[in-house]
Amino acid sequence: MGRAYQNRKDSMAKTSDAKAKVYSKYGREIYVCAKAGGIDPTGNLALRGMIERAKKDQVPTHVIEKAIDKAKGGGGEDFALSRYEGYGPGNCMVIIDCLTDNANRTFGDVRLCFTKTKSKIGTQGSVSHMFDHSAIFVFAGDDEEAVLEALMEADVDVSDIENEDGKISVFAPNTDYFKAKQALIEMGIADFDVDEIQFLPQNTTTIEGDDVAMFDKFMDMLNDLDDVQNVYHNVEL
Repeated sequence: MGRAYQNRKDSMAKTSDAKAKVYSKYGREIYVCAKAGGIDPTGNLALRGMIERAKKDQVPTHVIEKAIDKAKGGGGEDFALSRYEGYGPGNCMVIIDCLTDNANRTFGDVRLCFTKTKSKIGTQGSVSHMFDHSAIFVFAGDDEEAVLEALMEADVDVSDIENEDGKISVFAPNTDYFKAKQALIEMGIADFDVDEIQFLPQNTTTIEGDDVAMFDKFMDMLNDLDDVQNVYHNVEL
């Protein structure tokens, strides 16, 4: 697996407007997690993980609390996951995950990002078969054999495990996320550097020349869309 999970990390927010977009995206995901699985993080692992990620990205506490309070009422927006795939600049492969209350609007917005950067939006499954949908955990440690044993006892189908520079990285199928996280918590692991489900490219590609600027424009346009939550690609940055 290598360190491919770092490939999809968004650029750090450089302006207050960019930070506001990050806060909005986390607020939406926290709201959806809380509405779907309950507002108590101790009984809702998805919500707990999302809150931990938000705090690491310096999302203010009041943003987190507002999203949870909003979910208490049971009403509000009805967001649904929309996933789009296609080929970006330099023929790279891209997967875009959105949370939207209007799928037609979101599709039009995402398609415009493709057309304005000479890219091609595809059908469902057009590129996702070239990615692994993986649960990823990274934490401090040096005994990967003990970690592997605990995960296997919990019936987690571990795809890969790495130990480098005092950090252990665990990769498992996305469907084993909750089993894997619970097993790691029961081992006493409380702090995760990475605790996410991502699409990891099976192969990476490099882009050159004018495609580099066009790729940057493509990513900026996608990240500016409120409905876009995550963008995964196979470009080696």
